[in-house]
Amino acid sequence: MKIGPLTLDNITILAPLSGITNLPFRLLVKEAGCALVYSEMISSNGLVRKSKKTKLLLDSDPKEKPISIQIFGSDPSIMAQAARMVESSGANILDINLGCSVKKVVKTGSGVALMREPEKAKALIDAVRKSVNIPLTIKIRAGWIKSGEQAFKIVKIAEGCGVNAIAVHPRTATQGFKGNSDWSIIAKIKKIVSIPVIGSGDIVRPEDAIRMLKETGCDAVMIGRSAIGNPWIFSQILSLINGDDMSSVNLARRFEVMKKYLKDSIEYFGEKQACYMMRSRLCWFSKGLPYSSRFRNSIKHVSSENEAIELIKAYKDSLQNVS
Repeated sequence: MKIGPLTLDNITILAPLSGITNLPFRLLVKEAGCALVYSEMISSNGLVRKSKKTKLLLDSDPKEKPISIQIFGSDPSIMAQAARMVESSGANILDINLGCSVKKVVKTGSGVALMREPEKAKALIDAVRKSVNIPLTIKIRAGWIKSGEQAFKIVKIAEGCGVNAIAVHPRTATQGFKGNSDWSIIAKIKKIVSIPVIGSGDIVRPEDAIRMLKETGCDAVMIGRSAIGNPWIFSQILSLINGDDMSSVNLARRFEVMKKYLKDSIEYFGEKQACYMMRSRLCWFSKGLPYSSRFRNSIKHVSSENEAIELIKAYKDSLQNVS
């Protein structure tokens, strides 16, 4: 699959997830075969104001390339400035968020709010497109109405402005992540634009990705929440695409990934902050395993790398003794 001049290795893409798709997590899914990773959603205002915390979100590593950096905002000139900063950071793709339905984002006129105002969306997309040379994409929802009419209008505007690909999450703004996504909207968008369309929404199992590709004709699939604690979903999707048997993840591999995530997080965030984060994140990888609640309780107060490693080892040993 190509996005502008950039050719991806395959058709699997990691969705941007606030607070989740930081550098350590992106490295995990990249190792699992994901072709393109997205940063967390980044405030254009924060970048332009040179917020240290916001600028850190631009950090990247050669091992995760190619990477798409997603920004949001409502002011075309500020978005254009932020876009230039993203390009200068070495990002391979710039993405504009037109789909976030979180209230604090919508009330600023950003995210999915722009889908109600196509002229404002056009001005913003046009300003950003003219400010950078790297491939430009947008991520949208179905809009504010179930019919998807707002989405159909926005994608035509985006294509006319020179956007190189469109990611579609076909839930409405008011749905959030509730209910079902309407894949028929992805299929209709694929028919009315000539640029690549990336499908998103309700890909829970690897088989769902194959079904989406067949039902919608989309060019790639984007996985978000289902990759949390389950980065191997990408390699499993690729196995199905290639007609190979989809192997399950063995216990040893699951614990290797857990330790890698801990190590990379400590290296990136520092031991104190990383261990605080791991109190709620290491248990992601124990979902569905015996004694997972016991493990979750054991790591609630973890404060050092050595302690975390010991708890992981103890949990692994307890599972090996299960008949």
